[in-house]
Amino acid sequence: MNNSVGNAARLLGAGLRALLVLTLICGVVYPLAVTGIAQALFNDKANGSEIKDRSGQVVGSSLIGQTYNLPKNDPNDAEEAARPDLRWFQPRPSNGLGSNSVNTQYSLILSGATNRSADNGAVNGVCTKDAEEGTLCAQVLAAKEAVIADNSTAGHQVEPEDVPADAVTSSGSGLDPNISPEYAKLQVHRVAEQNKFDVKQVEKLVADHTTGRTLGFMGEPRVNVLELNIALKALSKS
Repeated sequence: MNNSVGNAARLLGAGLRALLVLTLICGVVYPLAVTGIAQALFNDKANGSEIKDRSGQVVGSSLIGQTYNLPKNDPNDAEEAARPDLRWFQPRPSNGLGSNSVNTQYSLILSGATNRSADNGAVNGVCTKDAEEGTLCAQVLAAKEAVIADNSTAGHQVEPEDVPADAVTSSGSGLDPNISPEYAKLQVHRVAEQNKFDVKQVEKLVADHTTGRTLGFMGEPRVNVLELNIALKALSKS
């Protein structure tokens, strides 16, 4: 009997010591070590890839897209469509985003894709103006018309074939922070006109903020919209 109690006590003691040691290692030492290494070697990425303006204020993250819309006429009208502020470069559409309807205590935006197939709403594989409302084809055609209308100026007409795919389709997350150089260039004339800049000034901004493929072969060339708009704001103040 005494042996059984003694063995149980020893096993219990060993288990408690293992629990204490593993708690210290996994719950204290390891997190502190990882956090310290991340802050020392990857400070920017560890803090969320924050982007700051010239005053040093954090205005966003290079990993999460933002919208640049005009204020609503009625802030309480959830059905009122957002209107883009044409002074700024616009990001990709975000049709996949949803709103939080579970816990309305918090005003959240839910990331996601439309989950519609590439031929959703198409007839014989072709998107037409008769596409059913709410289908991917209808969204793409409406977005294309808006892009042409918004970016055509008195001296520059945007043609349908000039509109790149990322101008009318959302990303898988709906939060893509980047656009293609082609979409950025398509917006140059409109941004220049709205801000009373020379077109060449705005073209240089786009060129300066175009990033090539990672390691020269991965991904596609891209332009971070937030960084580009920060540079645009700085140009307007210079």
